[in-house]
Amino acid sequence: MKISSPDFEHMRYIPRKITCDGKDVNPILVIEEIPHNTKTLALIVDDPDAPGKTWVHWVVYNIPLQNIIEEDSVPGTEGINDFQRTRFGGPCPPSGTHRYFFKLYALDRVLSLQQGASKEMLEQAMKGHILEQAEIIGLYKR
Repeated sequence: MKISSPDFEHMRYIPRKITCDGKDVNPILVIEEIPHNTKTLALIVDDPDAPGKTWVHWVVYNIPLQNIIEEDSVPGTEGINDFQRTRFGGPCPPSGTHRYFFKLYALDRVLSLQQGASKEMLEQAMKGHILEQAEIIGLYKR
């Protein structure tokens, strides 16, 4: 399985429009080679370079099988992020260059999680059900 974006290349800078300094919307994501037995997709976007902890920017699960996640969209059930909201929170580092991991998971079942689940709740629910995973990393500096 592969994940990419026409908005930025792996380990390259994310455009301003995606960030808190721009429109603060999710980028377009392209998904390829989804495993045959996949029932649903999940996506976690986080920043391990944030001070004090890994900062969660987006948690989405029970995403129907699709090859494109459109910009500024709600592709599935959204969980809570560290901005305390259930929508994408764009890169907004306090200082320095940060890495933003867009981690995609192909799952063998639909998850029984309500809207607003945390990243930790999603990771627990996915245990034993991940068929494959892929990621793309974008950079941003203010």
